[in-house]
Amino acid sequence: MTDVLGNPPPPSDSLAVLEKQRSTAETFGIPLAVLLEITHRCPLQCPYCSNPVELDRSTKELTTDEWKKVLGELAEIGVLQVHFSGGEPTARKDLVELVRHASDVGLYTNLITSAVLLTRAKLGELADAGLCHVQISFQGIEEGLTDRVAGYKGGHRKKLEVAKWTRELDLPLTVNAVMHRQNLHQLPEIIQMAVDLDADRLEVANVQYYGWALKNRAALMPTVAQLDECTRLVEEARERLKGTLAIDYVVPDYYALRPKKCMGGWGRQFFNISPAGKVLPCHAAESITGLEFESVRSNHSIAWIWQNSEAFNRYRGTGWMKEPCKSCEFREIDFGGCRCQAYALTGDAANTDPACALSPLHETIFKQAEAEAEGETNRFLYRNFAGGTLESENGA
Repeated sequence: MTDVLGNPPPPSDSLAVLEKQRSTAETFGIPLAVLLEITHRCPLQCPYCSNPVELDRSTKELTTDEWKKVLGELAEIGVLQVHFSGGEPTARKDLVELVRHASDVGLYTNLITSAVLLTRAKLGELADAGLCHVQISFQGIEEGLTDRVAGYKGGHRKKLEVAKWTRELDLPLTVNAVMHRQNLHQLPEIIQMAVDLDADRLEVANVQYYGWALKNRAALMPTVAQLDECTRLVEEARERLKGTLAIDYVVPDYYALRPKKCMGGWGRQFFNISPAGKVLPCHAAESITGLEFESVRSNHSIAWIWQNSEAFNRYRGTGWMKEPCKSCEFREIDFGGCRCQAYALTGDAANTDPACALSPLHETIFKQAEAEAEGETNRFLYRNFAGGTLESENGA
C-alpha cells in the first residue's frame, strides 16, 4: 500500500484505518479451527512437551457440562473444527461424550493423541460418536529410542497398533513426528512408516525451544548439517510421494534469519482453550508473566474475549512494536516472530524474536545453540507433575 505520491506507509500498523472502525480481531474474524486442551494429564514425559511449565491439575479442569457449553458456543460463533488435545485427551473419561456433543452441534473433530491409553473398543466408540480424524504422535521408528524419549515403556508398539485400528475404522490418519538431534537420523524410516500406516499426512515438526523444551535444548538441538539433511529429505519425499502422502514441515527457529509468523500472528488466526478454561492466543502464552487471560468461566463470551480482552490485543497488529520491528519492511509479514520465544530468551515479550537476524541477541543465541548441538549432553529432563525427573545416566 502507498499514498498518492507513491510513498510507503509509515512504520505503524497499516491496518489502523480499519481498526478505527473495528478491532483487528473483527477484521480477521473468529478462527475456523480451535485447539481444546481438555487435560494436562499424560502418561508420557516428553522432554519437549509443549504444555505450559505450570500444569493444570485435574481438579481445575472444566467439567463435562462446561466443555459442552464451550463446544456449543464455538459452533454458534462460526468455528468449524475443534482439535481435542492435551496432555493426553483420552485420559478424560468423558471424551466420547464430548466428541458426540461436538458432532451434534456440527463441528469437525480431530483427536490429537499419544494413543497409548486407547483400546480398540474405545476408538470404535469415538468413531461411532462422530470423530472425524486421528493424529498420533511418534517419537521415532524403533522401540528403544521412542520409549526412551517418551519416558514410557511399550509406547511405540501401542502407537503402531492404534494407527492400524484407525485405518481399519476408515478414519483419516496424520502421523506427527517431533524431530530433534537424537532422532533425526531416523527420518527416512519415519517417512516410510507413515506410508506403510496408510497415513494421509505426516507432520515433520522440529522441536520449538520454549517452555519445557527450553530446559532440554542442549539435549535436543540439531546440528546445522542435520537440519540441512532433514530439509533435503523432506523436499525429496514431497516430490516422490505427491498424491500419496502430504508432508508438513516445521523447522527450528534458531537456524533461520527471519522468524516465523507464529500462529499467524498473535490473536489474528488462532486461539486455544486450556484445561482450566483460559482462552489463549497460543498454547504457550501462559509462559508470559504479567498477562491475565480471560476464562470461559467468566461473565464474558468467547467472542468477546477474542475481540476485546487485553491479553489478546496486547500484541495484535504492529502498533505495539519497538525497534527494529517497528520500521522493518517485514513487520506485517512475520509480526515480529514468536512472543513466547521473545519472552523466554530476552525477558520481554515485546522484543524482537531472537530468531530474527535483526535482533541484537540473534548471533549470541545462535552460537550458543550451535555449540549445544555439537556438545555431548544427551540426558533428558522428563516432563511430569512432580516438577521434572532427570534421566538416569544409563538411559533406563
